[in-house]
Amino acid sequence: MNEILETIFPYLLRVPSVLIALTVHEVAHGYAAYRLGDTTARDMGRLSLNPFRHLTLLGSICMIVFGFGFAKSVPINASRFKKPKRDMALSALAGPIANLLLAVLGIVAEGIIELIIDANPEMVAAGGFGFWLLFVSYNFVYVFYMLNIGLAVFNLIPVPPLDGSRVLLSFLPQKAYFGLMKYEDKITLVIFALIWLGLLDAPLEFMMDGVDKLLHILVSLVTFLQL
Repeated sequence: MNEILETIFPYLLRVPSVLIALTVHEVAHGYAAYRLGDTTARDMGRLSLNPFRHLTLLGSICMIVFGFGFAKSVPINASRFKKPKRDMALSALAGPIANLLLAVLGIVAEGIIELIIDANPEMVAAGGFGFWLLFVSYNFVYVFYMLNIGLAVFNLIPVPPLDGSRVLLSFLPQKAYFGLMKYEDKITLVIFALIWLGLLDAPLEFMMDGVDKLLHILVSLVTFLQL
């Protein structure tokens, strides 16, 4: 029984993390587009924090099982932007940036829990309710910020339909960009295959580890400067 609980425990912690990470990711896209002049997402009710307006079954399963995935894309009408290339890129970047900010909050929460643990060795040694609350909280914030880092890193891959491909619009000639977008469906299938086969695990984990270390350094630096 204990072995079963140990196996499913990380996945149970991922469920609320996925709901928050994917929802905030998509709302950030829509809000950025709204601020830049495109009201499409707002008009379609996609600035809502209701996760069921944004989640897809497949994307959510990928997040829970593999640690990176996707949601239902927020509709954006680039023709409403004053500077379509620039504003499309900014709208695309808003999602991953929002996830990195959530990751920072998770890292800060992790640090606070560590301080509480260090200040209460008797409670930890006793192994009562307080210990288990800290234990679950610590594991949750770790899963939370790593999922957000994974979502940000995965979506910055510069191939359609991921956010990184929208950023390419700022650097590629329009003809070349839309030529690449013609193969979006095929590229999506290739990405799914790579995820399923685990061929993206090593490079994504390498990048996630680098981002994780960088964010920890930045949080530590800001904390040190505040002191």
